[in-house]
Amino acid sequence: MEKAQLVFIPWPRMGHLVSAVEFAKLLLTHDHRLSITVLVLNLSSGNPSQFHSYIESLQASSSTIPNRLQFIVLPKDELELLDFVSFFERQKPHVKEAVLKITQSELAADSPAPRLAGAAFLGFMLYVQKIHDEEKFDPVEFKNSDAELRVPSLVNSFTGRVMPSAMLIRELLPTLFDSIRRFQEAKGIVVNTFLELESYAIESLIMPPIYPVGPILDVSSDGRNTHPEIMKWLDEQPPSSVVFICFGSNGSLEKDQVKELAYALEHSGYRFLWSLRHPPPSAAEASLSDYENPQEVLPEGFLDRTARIGKVIGWAPQVAVLAHPAVGGFVSHCGWNSLLESIWFGVAVAAWPIYAEQQFNAFEMVIELGLSVEIKMDYRNDSGEIVKCDEIERGIKCLMEDDSEKKKKVKEMSEKSRMALRNGGSSYLSLGKFLKDVVDNLNKM
Repeated sequence: MEKAQLVFIPWPRMGHLVSAVEFAKLLLTHDHRLSITVLVLNLSSGNPSQFHSYIESLQASSSTIPNRLQFIVLPKDELELLDFVSFFERQKPHVKEAVLKITQSELAADSPAPRLAGAAFLGFMLYVQKIHDEEKFDPVEFKNSDAELRVPSLVNSFTGRVMPSAMLIRELLPTLFDSIRRFQEAKGIVVNTFLELESYAIESLIMPPIYPVGPILDVSSDGRNTHPEIMKWLDEQPPSSVVFICFGSNGSLEKDQVKELAYALEHSGYRFLWSLRHPPPSAAEASLSDYENPQEVLPEGFLDRTARIGKVIGWAPQVAVLAHPAVGGFVSHCGWNSLLESIWFGVAVAAWPIYAEQQFNAFEMVIELGLSVEIKMDYRNDSGEIVKCDEIERGIKCLMEDDSEKKKKVKEMSEKSRMALRNGGSSYLSLGKFLKDVVDNLNKM
């Protein structure tokens, strides 16, 4: 094979696009015969301008983006992502047209398909789909239940309280299970994890072949050009003294919950950096915004009383913050990318999931791997439940203890995550196997 063209179609959310791009860059670095085109699905909801700004910033820097990586932004679709069945059906003609324009002879259409997420969660989805088909298992009946499942990709029994949110919406189940069945038709699945982190889960997945090539992360920004005020404040704090609170690009808390978290931070006495975001105006609008005046949702006088130990900000340069030596703990929504970033930089997590599969991720980090402490593992932001300040404070104190066993384990896993990507490491070797199988499939076409 002289040359090959691959096409990536990431889920239309910023975290998924960044992961796909970083994986593409990794592949292009390893094999000069490859070219990759990323098809960007274009939603009217959310924050499409963020996608465009990100792509433009990559294209503006020749040192950041290889010339064999290109982007095609597909026509805008007015449907909401919640109606993802119709959305993807409507996108198919645009995808086919774009692919035909790229090439008709070199596309690796039958090659292993990327899926940049965790191995345990992949195994969980495959198992639930299997028992649904064979035993009529209904995951919706598991909601808020203490009933347990023995999942092949998990050592510990899985409880219904942390069932992924998508599996609790009955209307979505037919399409969800259909998409999971398609995983088994792939030539292989790329997983954004590494053997040392999820060895049990990876070894439990037999067919199709699994390629753990992670952690796939963009850790290039130090934040000093984009957010100098935040980085300067961190520079002034003692090592490992700051707890960082951030719920991701799509995670926010309602007003009453914000107050409970504020009370917990104040009572704990720890230094803190809090990314406080305004919830979207409606359920259909995914985009968050910064508060013009955070005091409107915080307890009266909170900012004055905590001025010496804390800083409330809007959007946070998460990678730069986690990389800073002043940060000693991370209160996180447990998005998979965020968890991998925390491991990479050796920062322990207090798990407080919000939506999607984050409850599962929290379970894996707290119970399965013992790498995180819990604030509220089964929390869902659409439940109306309020986590009280005492419970939050207890989790923060457990997270920030100087001799925390979790901190030691995370530091050890941090080193393993970096070793995995080095020449001869587990992910490096898995990536080589992936590229070999891509070439073998192309040669058979």
